[in-house]
Amino acid sequence: MKLSKIISKMEAVSEYSGRIFVWLAIPLTSLVVYEVISRRILGSPHVWSTEVIDYLYGSHFMLVAAYTFLYKAHVSIDLIYSKFSPRVQGVLDIITYSIFFFPFCTLVLYKGLLYAYTSWSIHETSESAALKVVPLVKTVIPVTFALLINQGIVNFIKAIYKLVKGVEI
Repeated sequence: MKLSKIISKMEAVSEYSGRIFVWLAIPLTSLVVYEVISRRILGSPHVWSTEVIDYLYGSHFMLVAAYTFLYKAHVSIDLIYSKFSPRVQGVLDIITYSIFFFPFCTLVLYKGLLYAYTSWSIHETSESAALKVVPLVKTVIPVTFALLINQGIVNFIKAIYKLVKGVEI
């Protein structure tokens, strides 16, 4: 299989996960509007709403991280980096992915799996909202980092290609 096909298939994971999880913004926005109306106009706030809003916001923010990474939309400082040749950029990318990105993501993936497993095994619920979605919310952590590692592998392959060929793939 050609390298470009492998990269396309791996990038499709980031693309489609982003397209799916971006829809979490709708229930999040709806719940915020509902709670604002309930609290400010009707004078009847809900104890559970803040926690559910946090769960939705956190899940939305994390699950679209790989999609954001695919389109290089994360915050970065390219003042110096952009001045280098593609080969030097490839070397810098390989070094930073090897030293920072992959070790961090692997560690958080591993710890996140343990964290989610523990939550599922004890049937964790929320105190304030008595929700049974806590294990599902905690599962977002390993899913997020698995998606990030997938996209990181794609970017790492592209960095190697940039180093070897001197152009972007």
